Amino acid sequence: MNNLRILFAIGDYAAGGIGGAATAVAVRTVVGPGLDLALAMLVGMGIGMLAHLAISLLLSPLLGMFHVMVPGSLIGMYGGMLFAMRDAMQPASLDQAIGVGVVFGFIVTAGVRLYDRALTGAISSRDVRGID
Repeated sequence: MNNLRILFAIGDYAAGGIGGAATAVAVRTVVGPGLDLALAMLVGMGIGMLAHLAISLLLSPLLGMFHVMVPGSLIGMYGGMLFAMRDAMQPASLDQAIGVGVVFGFIVTAGVRLYDRALTGAISSRDVRGID
């Protein structure tokens, strides 16, 4: 049972990293240096939300809707805005953009997992069945 939990945790973080990288690449292809920051952030948010939706629809049957869609929506929306703001202000290499996207995805996924744990607490299979 613990091995399955570990695999799902790895899957959650992988989904967050893939979502962050895809968002960073998608935003980078559209937003370039010199674009107005407010417009860049709006465009980046839209692109990030579309990127997260595509990836989340592919990965949610494997990992579960909550564990993919909640972090993915935050990664897509806020990551898209932040990546677009960066790309509008300064040029960055593709490798750098992907690396920042993956790290951002990991951080958001960790935050969502910690928040979920704080709300639900540690639930064991014994608690669910009602066995003391």
